[in-house]
Amino acid sequence: MRKVALGIDIGGMSIKSAFMDEEGTISQKFVLPVPKGEDQYVTMNRLIDACKVAIANLPEGNQLVGIGCGVPGAINTFTGFCDYSNNLGWRNLPVASLLEKALGYPVKIDNDANAAMLGEIKFGCAKRYHNAVLITIGTGIGGGLYLDDHLYVGNQGKGAELGHMVIVDNGIPCTCGRKGCLESYASATALLRMTKEAMEKHPESLMWRLCPDMNQVGGALPFEAAKKGDAVAQEVLDTYIHYLGEGCLNFANIFRPEAIILAGGVSKQGENLRRPLAQYLEDRGYGFGTGLVPKVDILISKLGADMGIYGAGALGFDVAK
Repeated sequence: MRKVALGIDIGGMSIKSAFMDEEGTISQKFVLPVPKGEDQYVTMNRLIDACKVAIANLPEGNQLVGIGCGVPGAINTFTGFCDYSNNLGWRNLPVASLLEKALGYPVKIDNDANAAMLGEIKFGCAKRYHNAVLITIGTGIGGGLYLDDHLYVGNQGKGAELGHMVIVDNGIPCTCGRKGCLESYASATALLRMTKEAMEKHPESLMWRLCPDMNQVGGALPFEAAKKGDAVAQEVLDTYIHYLGEGCLNFANIFRPEAIILAGGVSKQGENLRRPLAQYLEDRGYGFGTGLVPKVDILISKLGADMGIYGAGALGFDVAK
Protein backbone atom coordinates (compact mmCIF):
# COMPACT_ATOMS: atom_id res chain seq x y z
CA MET A 1 0.00 0.00 0.00
CA ARG A 2 1.39 3.40 -1.05
CA LYS A 3 1.04 5.97 1.73
CA VAL A 4 0.15 9.50 0.62
CA ALA A 5 -0.54 12.85 2.26
CA LEU A 6 -2.80 15.59 0.94
CA GLY A 7 -0.90 18.85 0.66
CA ILE A 8 -2.90 22.08 0.54
CA ASP A 9 -1.17 25.36 -0.34
CA ILE A 10 -3.42 28.37 0.30
CA GLY A 11 -2.35 31.54 -1.47
CA GLY A 12 -3.67 35.06 -1.82
CA MET A 13 -5.41 34.31 -5.13
CA SER A 14 -5.65 30.52 -5.37
CA ILE A 15 -5.48 27.24 -3.44
CA LYS A 16 -3.30 24.50 -4.92
CA SER A 17 -3.61 20.94 -3.64
CA ALA A 18 -2.29 17.48 -4.52
CA PHE A 19 -1.52 14.08 -3.07
CA MET A 20 2.15 13.32 -2.37
CA ASP A 21 3.97 10.12 -1.46
CA GLU A 22 6.96 9.85 0.88
CA GLU A 23 9.42 10.16 -2.02
CA GLY A 24 7.92 13.49 -3.06
CA THR A 25 5.93 12.35 -6.09
CA ILE A 26 2.77 14.45 -6.44
CA SER A 27 -0.42 13.48 -8.23
CA GLN A 28 -4.05 14.53 -8.77
CA LYS A 29 -3.37 18.23 -8.42
CA PHE A 30 -6.36 20.55 -8.26
CA VAL A 31 -6.62 24.35 -8.05
CA LEU A 32 -9.33 26.60 -6.62
CA PRO A 33 -9.55 30.37 -7.13
CA VAL A 34 -9.83 32.60 -4.06
CA PRO A 35 -11.99 35.60 -5.03
CA LYS A 36 -10.90 38.80 -3.33
CA GLY A 37 -13.06 39.59 -0.33
CA GLU A 38 -14.77 36.18 -0.19
CA ASP A 39 -15.97 35.19 3.29
CA GLN A 40 -13.43 32.91 4.99
CA TYR A 41 -15.98 30.19 5.76
CA VAL A 42 -17.22 30.18 2.16
CA THR A 43 -13.65 29.63 0.99
CA MET A 44 -13.11 26.83 3.50
CA ASN A 45 -16.36 25.11 2.52
CA ARG A 46 -15.38 25.20 -1.15
CA LEU A 47 -11.98 23.75 -0.24
CA ILE A 48 -13.56 20.98 1.87
CA ASP A 49 -15.93 20.04 -0.98
CA ALA A 50 -13.02 19.84 -3.43
CA CYS A 51 -10.98 17.73 -1.00
CA LYS A 52 -13.88 15.32 -0.53
CA VAL A 53 -14.09 14.79 -4.28
CA ALA A 54 -10.32 14.31 -4.57
CA ILE A 55 -10.22 11.81 -1.68
CA ALA A 56 -13.17 9.87 -3.11
CA ASN A 57 -11.27 9.56 -6.40
CA LEU A 58 -7.98 8.47 -4.83
CA PRO A 59 -6.92 5.38 -6.83
CA GLU A 60 -6.83 1.95 -5.20
CA GLY A 61 -3.49 1.07 -3.67
CA ASN A 62 -3.11 4.52 -2.10
CA GLN A 63 -3.65 5.12 1.61
CA LEU A 64 -4.22 8.69 2.79
CA VAL A 65 -2.52 9.12 6.18
CA GLY A 66 -2.66 12.83 6.88
CA ILE A 67 -3.33 16.33 5.57
CA GLY A 68 -0.99 19.30 5.67
CA CYS A 69 -1.95 22.88 4.92
CA GLY A 70 0.13 26.00 4.37
CA VAL A 71 -1.73 29.25 5.11
CA PRO A 72 -0.43 32.82 4.69
CA GLY A 73 -0.43 35.04 7.76
CA ALA A 74 -0.14 34.64 11.53
CA ILE A 75 -0.71 30.92 11.98
CA ASN A 76 -0.76 29.19 15.37
CA THR A 77 0.65 25.76 14.56
CA PHE A 78 -0.28 24.48 18.02
CA THR A 79 -3.97 25.40 18.01
CA GLY A 80 -4.47 24.98 14.27
CA PHE A 81 -5.92 28.49 13.93
CA CYS A 82 -5.27 31.13 11.33
CA ASP A 83 -5.30 34.01 13.81
CA TYR A 84 -4.91 36.63 11.11
CA SER A 85 -4.10 36.69 7.40
CA ASN A 86 -3.82 40.22 6.10
CA ASN A 87 -3.76 39.26 2.41
CA LEU A 88 -6.74 36.90 2.69
CA GLY A 89 -8.69 38.93 5.22
CA TRP A 90 -9.03 35.89 7.50
CA ARG A 91 -9.34 36.18 11.27
CA ASN A 92 -9.66 33.64 14.10
CA LEU A 93 -10.34 30.79 11.66
CA PRO A 94 -9.96 27.18 13.00
CA VAL A 95 -8.53 25.81 9.76
CA ALA A 96 -7.21 22.50 11.15
CA SER A 97 -10.37 21.53 13.05
CA LEU A 98 -12.64 22.46 10.13
CA LEU A 99 -10.66 20.17 7.83
CA GLU A 100 -10.34 17.37 10.40
CA LYS A 101 -14.05 17.28 11.23
CA ALA A 102 -15.14 17.39 7.61
CA LEU A 103 -12.56 15.01 6.12
CA GLY A 104 -11.79 12.62 8.98
CA TYR A 105 -7.98 12.70 8.78
CA PRO A 106 -5.37 14.32 11.07
CA VAL A 107 -4.43 17.82 9.93
CA LYS A 108 -1.41 20.02 10.59
CA ILE A 109 -1.21 23.63 9.43
CA ASP A 110 1.66 26.09 9.29
CA ASN A 111 2.49 29.43 7.75
CA ASP A 112 2.69 28.97 3.97
CA ALA A 113 6.31 30.13 3.76
CA ASN A 114 7.34 27.81 6.61
CA ALA A 115 5.69 24.96 4.71
CA ALA A 116 7.46 26.02 1.52
CA MET A 117 10.80 26.07 3.37
CA LEU A 118 10.08 22.53 4.59
CA GLY A 119 9.42 21.49 1.00
CA GLU A 120 12.77 22.89 -0.16
CA ILE A 121 14.59 21.20 2.75
CA LYS A 122 13.16 17.76 2.04
CA PHE A 123 12.79 17.77 -1.73
CA GLY A 124 14.35 20.91 -3.21
CA CYS A 125 17.46 23.06 -3.40
CA ALA A 126 17.99 23.46 0.38
CA LYS A 127 18.95 19.81 0.96
CA ARG A 128 22.68 20.49 1.24
CA TYR A 129 22.48 23.54 3.51
CA HIS A 130 22.48 23.80 7.30
CA ASN A 131 21.29 27.45 7.32
CA ALA A 132 19.00 28.92 4.68
CA VAL A 133 16.43 31.68 4.25
CA LEU A 134 13.44 31.37 1.94
CA ILE A 135 11.64 34.42 0.56
CA THR A 136 8.32 33.91 -1.21
CA ILE A 137 7.66 36.88 -3.49
CA GLY A 138 4.00 37.00 -4.43
CA THR A 139 0.99 39.07 -3.39
CA GLY A 140 3.00 39.68 -0.21
CA ILE A 141 6.38 38.50 1.03
CA GLY A 142 6.62 35.41 3.17
CA GLY A 143 9.68 34.07 4.94
CA GLY A 144 10.96 30.66 5.94
CA LEU A 145 14.02 29.95 8.10
CA TYR A 146 16.11 26.80 8.34
CA LEU A 147 18.67 27.44 11.08
CA ASP A 148 21.31 24.99 12.30
CA ASP A 149 19.46 22.09 10.67
CA HIS A 150 16.06 22.99 12.16
CA LEU A 151 13.00 24.70 10.74
CA TYR A 152 12.50 27.81 12.86
CA VAL A 153 8.89 28.73 13.62
CA GLY A 154 9.07 30.91 16.74
CA ASN A 155 6.55 31.57 19.51
CA GLN A 156 3.16 30.01 18.64
CA GLY A 157 4.66 29.18 15.23
CA LYS A 158 4.35 32.83 14.20
CA GLY A 159 8.00 33.67 13.59
CA ALA A 160 9.86 34.38 10.32
CA GLU A 161 7.54 37.17 9.14
CA LEU A 162 10.40 38.51 7.03
CA GLY A 163 8.15 40.58 4.79
CA HIS A 164 7.20 42.80 7.71
CA MET A 165 10.66 44.14 8.44
CA VAL A 166 10.51 47.93 8.02
CA ILE A 167 13.07 49.13 5.46
CA VAL A 168 11.70 52.65 4.85
CA ASP A 169 10.85 54.73 7.91
CA ASN A 170 7.23 55.98 7.74
CA GLY A 171 7.02 54.58 4.23
CA ILE A 172 4.19 53.10 2.18
CA PRO A 173 1.41 51.61 4.37
CA CYS A 174 1.45 47.82 4.56
CA THR A 175 -1.57 45.54 4.92
CA CYS A 176 -0.17 44.48 8.33
CA GLY A 177 -0.82 48.00 9.69
CA ARG A 178 2.78 49.24 9.75
CA LYS A 179 4.46 51.56 7.26
CA GLY A 180 7.49 50.90 5.11
CA CYS A 181 7.60 47.09 5.30
CA LEU A 182 9.72 45.11 2.87
CA GLU A 183 6.48 43.64 1.55
CA SER A 184 5.37 47.11 0.47
CA TYR A 185 8.52 47.57 -1.61
CA ALA A 186 9.65 44.13 -2.82
CA SER A 187 6.51 41.99 -3.30
CA ALA A 188 4.98 41.27 -6.71
CA THR A 189 2.28 43.77 -5.73
CA ALA A 190 4.96 46.41 -5.13
CA LEU A 191 6.67 45.68 -8.45
CA LEU A 192 3.34 46.05 -10.23
CA ARG A 193 2.74 49.40 -8.50
CA MET A 194 6.22 50.68 -9.44
CA THR A 195 5.71 49.58 -13.05
CA LYS A 196 2.38 51.36 -13.42
CA GLU A 197 3.72 54.53 -11.78
CA ALA A 198 6.66 54.56 -14.19
CA MET A 199 4.39 54.06 -17.17
CA GLU A 200 2.17 56.94 -16.09
CA LYS A 201 5.19 59.24 -15.84
CA HIS A 202 6.80 58.04 -19.08
CA PRO A 203 4.39 57.65 -22.00
CA GLU A 204 7.44 57.13 -24.25
CA SER A 205 8.37 53.90 -22.49
CA LEU A 206 8.47 50.71 -24.53
CA MET A 207 6.29 49.18 -21.83
CA TRP A 208 3.27 50.97 -23.35
CA ARG A 209 3.88 49.34 -26.74
CA LEU A 210 4.28 45.92 -25.14
CA CYS A 211 1.14 46.40 -23.02
CA PRO A 212 -1.18 49.25 -24.15
CA ASP A 213 -3.83 48.41 -21.55
CA MET A 214 -2.83 49.43 -18.01
CA ASN A 215 -5.29 46.88 -16.62
CA GLN A 216 -3.28 44.07 -18.24
CA VAL A 217 0.09 45.09 -16.80
CA GLY A 218 1.88 42.26 -15.01
CA GLY A 219 5.11 41.87 -13.07
CA ALA A 220 6.90 40.33 -16.05
CA LEU A 221 6.48 43.51 -18.15
CA PRO A 222 9.47 45.54 -16.85
CA PHE A 223 11.74 42.49 -17.25
CA GLU A 224 10.60 42.03 -20.86
CA ALA A 225 10.98 45.72 -21.70
CA ALA A 226 14.37 46.02 -19.98
CA LYS A 227 15.71 43.12 -22.06
CA LYS A 228 14.74 45.12 -25.13
CA GLY A 229 16.71 48.15 -23.90
CA ASP A 230 13.98 50.29 -22.32
CA ALA A 231 15.66 52.64 -19.82
CA VAL A 232 12.44 53.32 -17.89
CA ALA A 233 11.85 49.61 -17.31
CA GLN A 234 15.47 49.15 -16.26
CA GLU A 235 15.09 51.94 -13.72
CA VAL A 236 12.03 50.18 -12.27
CA LEU A 237 14.02 46.96 -11.92
CA ASP A 238 17.02 48.74 -10.41
CA THR A 239 14.75 50.29 -7.78
CA TYR A 240 13.07 46.96 -7.12
CA ILE A 241 16.41 45.12 -6.78
CA HIS A 242 17.60 47.83 -4.40
CA TYR A 243 14.71 47.23 -1.99
CA LEU A 244 14.80 43.44 -2.28
CA GLY A 245 18.59 43.55 -1.95
CA GLU A 246 18.47 45.63 1.22
CA GLY A 247 16.06 43.15 2.73
CA CYS A 248 18.38 40.27 1.82
CA LEU A 249 21.38 42.11 3.31
CA ASN A 250 19.43 42.43 6.55
CA PHE A 251 18.69 38.70 6.50
CA ALA A 252 22.35 37.97 5.79
CA ASN A 253 23.43 40.03 8.79
CA ILE A 254 20.83 38.63 11.18
CA PHE A 255 20.88 34.93 10.26
CA ARG A 256 24.18 34.55 8.35
CA PRO A 257 22.69 31.88 6.04
CA GLU A 258 24.56 29.88 3.46
CA ALA A 259 21.79 30.50 0.95
CA ILE A 260 18.79 32.73 0.27
CA ILE A 261 16.15 30.99 -1.83
CA LEU A 262 13.76 33.02 -3.97
CA ALA A 263 10.29 31.64 -4.62
CA GLY A 264 6.87 32.88 -5.67
CA GLY A 265 5.64 34.64 -8.78
CA VAL A 266 8.51 37.07 -9.34
CA SER A 267 11.06 34.24 -9.04
CA LYS A 268 9.77 32.91 -12.37
CA GLN A 269 12.06 35.52 -13.96
CA GLY A 270 14.92 33.19 -13.04
CA GLU A 271 18.37 34.51 -13.86
CA ASN A 272 16.96 37.93 -14.76
CA LEU A 273 16.11 38.29 -11.06
CA ARG A 274 18.76 36.12 -9.42
CA ARG A 275 21.81 37.55 -11.20
CA PRO A 276 21.34 41.27 -10.38
CA LEU A 277 20.28 40.44 -6.82
CA ALA A 278 23.35 38.26 -6.29
CA GLN A 279 25.53 41.06 -7.68
CA TYR A 280 23.86 43.58 -5.36
CA LEU A 281 24.75 41.47 -2.32
CA GLU A 282 28.27 40.74 -3.56
CA ASP A 283 28.96 44.45 -4.18
CA ARG A 284 27.99 45.16 -0.57
CA GLY A 285 30.01 42.42 1.04
CA TYR A 286 26.99 40.29 1.99
CA GLY A 287 25.97 42.74 4.67
CA PHE A 288 28.99 43.36 6.82
CA GLY A 289 31.99 44.53 4.85
CA THR A 290 33.72 43.01 1.85
CA GLY A 291 35.68 39.89 2.67
CA LEU A 292 34.65 39.81 6.34
CA VAL A 293 31.72 37.41 6.10
CA PRO A 294 31.00 34.28 4.01
CA LYS A 295 29.32 34.45 0.63
CA VAL A 296 25.57 33.87 0.46
CA ASP A 297 24.30 31.77 -2.44
CA ILE A 298 21.25 33.26 -4.15
CA LEU A 299 19.06 30.50 -5.55
CA ILE A 300 15.75 30.12 -7.37
CA SER A 301 13.39 27.56 -5.86
CA LYS A 302 13.83 24.14 -7.44
CA LEU A 303 10.24 23.17 -6.75
CA GLY A 304 8.70 26.27 -8.31
CA ALA A 305 4.96 26.78 -8.10
CA ASP A 306 4.49 23.39 -6.39
CA MET A 307 6.85 24.21 -3.51
CA GLY A 308 4.00 24.87 -1.08
CA ILE A 309 2.33 21.57 -2.00
CA TYR A 310 5.54 19.67 -1.25
CA GLY A 311 5.88 21.39 2.12
CA ALA A 312 2.23 20.90 3.00
CA GLY A 313 2.52 17.25 2.03
CA ALA A 314 5.50 16.92 4.36
CA LEU A 315 3.33 18.43 7.14
CA GLY A 316 0.71 15.78 6.38
CA PHE A 317 3.23 13.00 6.92
CA ASP A 318 4.48 14.70 10.11
CA VAL A 319 1.01 14.78 11.67
CA ALA A 320 0.40 11.17 10.66
CA LYS A 321 3.45 10.13 12.68
